[in-house]
Amino acid sequence: MGALDYLSNFCIVTSTRSKRKPMQTVEIKVKMDCDGCERRVKNAVTTMRGVKSVEVYRKQSRVKVSGYVDPNKVLKRIKRTGKTAEFWPYIPQHLVYYPYAAQVYDKRAPAGYVRNVVQAFASSSNAVPEERIISMFSDDNVNACSIM
Repeated sequence: MGALDYLSNFCIVTSTRSKRKPMQTVEIKVKMDCDGCERRVKNAVTTMRGVKSVEVYRKQSRVKVSGYVDPNKVLKRIKRTGKTAEFWPYIPQHLVYYPYAAQVYDKRAPAGYVRNVVQAFASSSNAVPEERIISMFSDDNVNACSIM
Protein backbone atom coordinates (compact mmCIF):
# COMPACT_ATOMS: atom_id res chain seq x y z
CA MET A 1 0.00 0.00 0.00
CA GLY A 2 2.83 2.40 0.69
CA ALA A 3 4.15 2.15 -2.86
CA LEU A 4 0.68 2.75 -4.36
CA ASP A 5 0.13 5.83 -2.21
CA TYR A 6 3.53 7.14 -3.24
CA LEU A 7 2.83 6.62 -6.96
CA SER A 8 -0.71 8.00 -6.73
CA ASN A 9 0.70 11.37 -5.57
CA PHE A 10 2.27 11.77 -9.02
CA CYS A 11 -1.01 11.01 -10.81
CA ILE A 12 -3.15 13.65 -9.07
CA VAL A 13 -4.41 16.21 -11.55
CA THR A 14 -4.80 19.65 -10.05
CA SER A 15 -7.54 21.82 -11.40
CA THR A 16 -6.52 25.26 -12.65
CA ARG A 17 -10.10 26.51 -12.67
CA SER A 18 -10.69 29.62 -10.64
CA LYS A 19 -13.30 29.87 -7.94
CA ARG A 20 -16.87 30.41 -9.01
CA LYS A 21 -17.94 34.02 -9.03
CA PRO A 22 -20.42 35.00 -6.32
CA MET A 23 -24.10 35.42 -7.14
CA GLN A 24 -24.79 39.11 -7.60
CA THR A 25 -27.14 41.59 -9.19
CA VAL A 26 -25.78 44.21 -11.56
CA GLU A 27 -27.84 47.28 -12.45
CA ILE A 28 -26.86 49.26 -15.53
CA LYS A 29 -28.27 52.46 -17.03
CA VAL A 30 -28.71 51.98 -20.80
CA LYS A 31 -30.27 54.45 -23.24
CA MET A 32 -33.03 52.50 -25.03
CA ASP A 33 -35.59 54.04 -27.40
CA CYS A 34 -37.52 51.18 -28.98
CA ASP A 35 -38.36 47.48 -28.76
CA GLY A 36 -35.42 46.65 -31.03
CA CYS A 37 -32.95 48.34 -28.67
CA GLU A 38 -34.45 46.51 -25.72
CA ARG A 39 -34.31 43.14 -27.51
CA ARG A 40 -30.71 43.67 -28.67
CA VAL A 41 -29.49 44.51 -25.16
CA LYS A 42 -31.41 41.63 -23.59
CA ASN A 43 -30.10 39.09 -26.11
CA ALA A 44 -26.51 40.28 -25.70
CA VAL A 45 -26.61 39.83 -21.93
CA THR A 46 -28.68 36.62 -21.88
CA THR A 47 -26.06 34.75 -23.93
CA MET A 48 -23.34 35.40 -21.34
CA ARG A 49 -22.15 32.48 -19.22
CA GLY A 50 -23.44 32.58 -15.63
CA VAL A 51 -26.45 34.84 -16.25
CA LYS A 52 -29.58 33.60 -14.45
CA SER A 53 -32.07 36.40 -15.18
CA VAL A 54 -32.26 39.62 -17.16
CA GLU A 55 -34.88 42.30 -16.50
CA VAL A 56 -35.17 45.32 -18.79
CA TYR A 57 -37.00 48.47 -17.66
CA ARG A 58 -37.17 50.66 -20.75
CA LYS A 59 -39.01 53.58 -19.09
CA GLN A 60 -36.27 53.86 -16.46
CA SER A 61 -33.49 53.03 -18.97
CA ARG A 62 -32.34 50.28 -16.62
CA VAL A 63 -31.15 46.69 -17.10
CA LYS A 64 -30.95 44.37 -14.09
CA VAL A 65 -28.78 41.26 -14.52
CA SER A 66 -28.62 38.52 -11.87
CA GLY A 67 -26.20 35.63 -11.88
CA TYR A 68 -22.62 34.53 -11.43
CA VAL A 69 -21.16 37.32 -13.57
CA ASP A 70 -18.48 39.98 -13.47
CA PRO A 71 -20.09 43.48 -13.48
CA ASN A 72 -17.41 44.95 -15.76
CA LYS A 73 -17.92 42.19 -18.34
CA VAL A 74 -21.68 42.82 -18.36
CA LEU A 75 -21.09 46.54 -18.90
CA LYS A 76 -18.61 45.84 -21.69
CA ARG A 77 -21.04 43.43 -23.40
CA ILE A 78 -23.84 46.01 -23.34
CA LYS A 79 -21.53 48.71 -24.71
CA ARG A 80 -20.65 46.36 -27.59
CA THR A 81 -24.26 46.64 -28.81
CA GLY A 82 -23.59 50.31 -29.55
CA LYS A 83 -25.64 51.68 -26.67
CA THR A 84 -24.48 54.25 -24.13
CA ALA A 85 -24.19 52.43 -20.81
CA GLU A 86 -22.96 53.05 -17.26
CA PHE A 87 -23.49 51.48 -13.85
CA TRP A 88 -26.81 52.50 -12.26
CA PRO A 89 -25.99 55.86 -10.57
CA TYR A 90 -29.23 56.24 -8.57
CA ILE A 91 -30.44 55.10 -5.15
CA PRO A 92 -33.93 55.28 -3.62
CA GLN A 93 -34.77 58.75 -2.33
CA HIS A 94 -35.74 57.61 1.17
CA LEU A 95 -32.16 56.40 1.83
CA VAL A 96 -30.66 59.87 1.41
CA TYR A 97 -30.44 62.34 4.29
CA TYR A 98 -30.61 65.47 2.09
CA PRO A 99 -32.27 64.46 -1.22
CA TYR A 100 -32.39 68.00 -2.65
CA ALA A 101 -28.76 68.96 -1.94
CA ALA A 102 -26.47 70.08 -4.76
CA GLN A 103 -25.44 67.30 -7.18
CA VAL A 104 -27.87 64.84 -5.59
CA TYR A 105 -31.19 65.81 -7.13
CA ASP A 106 -31.27 64.86 -10.81
CA LYS A 107 -34.17 65.79 -13.10
CA ARG A 108 -33.43 62.84 -15.36
CA ALA A 109 -33.60 60.32 -12.50
CA PRO A 110 -36.65 58.03 -12.39
CA ALA A 111 -39.37 58.92 -9.91
CA GLY A 112 -38.34 58.18 -6.33
CA TYR A 113 -34.59 58.04 -7.10
CA VAL A 114 -31.71 60.48 -6.58
CA ARG A 115 -28.07 60.36 -7.66
CA ASN A 116 -25.74 58.33 -5.44
CA VAL A 117 -23.28 60.99 -4.24
CA VAL A 118 -21.07 60.84 -1.16
CA GLN A 119 -22.19 64.29 0.07
CA ALA A 120 -25.80 63.08 0.14
CA PHE A 121 -25.30 61.05 3.30
CA ALA A 122 -25.40 62.56 6.76
CA SER A 123 -22.09 62.88 8.51
CA SER A 124 -21.45 63.48 12.19
CA SER A 125 -19.70 66.80 11.50
CA ASN A 126 -22.91 68.23 9.96
CA ALA A 127 -25.01 67.34 13.00
CA VAL A 128 -22.86 69.19 15.57
CA PRO A 129 -23.84 72.81 14.63
CA GLU A 130 -27.53 71.86 14.66
CA GLU A 131 -27.23 70.48 18.16
CA ARG A 132 -25.60 73.71 19.34
CA ILE A 133 -28.47 75.80 17.97
CA ILE A 134 -31.09 73.53 19.51
CA SER A 135 -29.42 73.50 22.92
CA MET A 136 -29.06 77.31 22.80
CA PHE A 137 -32.83 77.73 23.23
CA SER A 138 -33.54 74.79 25.55
CA ASP A 139 -34.87 75.07 29.12
CA ASP A 140 -31.75 73.34 30.45
CA ASN A 141 -29.47 76.12 29.18
CA VAL A 142 -28.87 78.69 31.94
CA ASN A 143 -27.83 81.41 29.48
CA ALA A 144 -30.93 81.03 27.26
CA CYS A 145 -32.58 84.16 28.72
CA SER A 146 -29.63 86.35 27.80
CA ILE A 147 -29.88 85.27 24.16
CA MET A 148 -33.56 86.11 23.86
